[in-house]
Amino acid sequence: MPPPLLSRSLDPILGVFTGVLAYYLYETHPRTAMPEELRLKSLLGWKYAQWQKEREQKLLGTGDEQIDWQAIASSVEVEGTDKSSQK
Repeated sequence: MPPPLLSRSLDPILGVFTGVLAYYLYETHPRTAMPEELRLKSLLGWKYAQWQKEREQKLLGTGDEQIDWQAIASSVEVEGTDKSSQK
C-alpha cells in the first residue's frame, strides 16, 4: 500500500473536493458549458420536485392505484378459515 499523501483522513477529503471542483469547472467552462436545464443543479431540483410530488400523492392516497381494503380483509378471513378447518 502506498504511503498517504497528506494523512489518512485528509486524503479522501482532498479527493472529493478535487472531484467536485473539477465537475463544477466542467459545467461552467465556456467551451464545455451545458444549457442551464441540463446542469446538475437543475436536474437535481427537478428530480427532488418529482419525488416530493410522488410522496405527497402516496401520503394523501390520491395515487393511481387505490387499495381495496375490504377485498384484502375478506381474503385474509377466507385463508384463516381454511387453515383452521385443516387442523
